[in-house]
Amino acid sequence: MADRRLAVEAWESLFRAQHEIFGEVASDFTGTDLTQPEYDVLLTVTRAPEMSARLRDVTANMLISQPSVSRLVDRMVARGLVTKCSDPTDGRGALVTATDKGARAFRLIATEHGRSIAERMSVLTEDELRQLRDLTQKLRRDRPAD
Repeated sequence: MADRRLAVEAWESLFRAQHEIFGEVASDFTGTDLTQPEYDVLLTVTRAPEMSARLRDVTANMLISQPSVSRLVDRMVARGLVTKCSDPTDGRGALVTATDKGARAFRLIATEHGRSIAERMSVLTEDELRQLRDLTQKLRRDRPAD
């Protein structure tokens, strides 16, 4: 078992770094047509085959509760960013699909947001970035490192 004090220090450092970086990149959404949570939904959906993902997969990639994701998706449906229908392979589930409007809004922000993240992470070398990715994946349950 790891040294308890070192484990707590590492956890606090990881948490504070994530919080600080998250706050900095949140400004990427100021004055845009999407909120950061909407962007996160569209990130999952647009990466899926045919820009369609199960609602439970969207929820798994979000940092908010399932009921909050459902309400968010419903608001996005009302705004015309996504559609939502029953999952034909799972009667209890739902499929969320990006509309042309949603995909377009996502693409408009994605390029600049990616640049912003890359710039913030540029304090690390490519080897350090790979190591950080691998270490954080190792900390996550059911997320094998590459």
